[in-house]
Amino acid sequence: MANKLPIWSLRLGLGAMYAYSGYDLITTPAHWYAFVPPWFSQSLRTIGLDINTYLRLQGAVELLFAFVLLAWFMPRLAVLWVAVISGLELLLILVFSGVDLITFRDIGVVGASAALALSLARSYA
Repeated sequence: MANKLPIWSLRLGLGAMYAYSGYDLITTPAHWYAFVPPWFSQSLRTIGLDINTYLRLQGAVELLFAFVLLAWFMPRLAVLWVAVISGLELLLILVFSGVDLITFRDIGVVGASAALALSLARSYA
């Protein structure tokens, strides 16, 4: 039981964060405009995707992450994959977006995702 508590703490924290941000991305994408780099917005326009659609799709993915993290019945492998993808996504955001008002959150999410992934990966080693 003791080994499961840190994993569940990470799952609950990350799941709550993704539920909140996913919901907000879908319902009010304008809140997130300032965090999308201009070069990325331009790239979206060149492929015919407007920023609202992209942010709502991002929100849907984040709600899926929240579901996988919070659902006790999800296989550990699914949770492991969400943790890995979450960490990589936020690491790429840090590399390509630079420092902004939510960088502190991004650093924390990379660390929490890595801790969760490493904890879960031990059971597959």
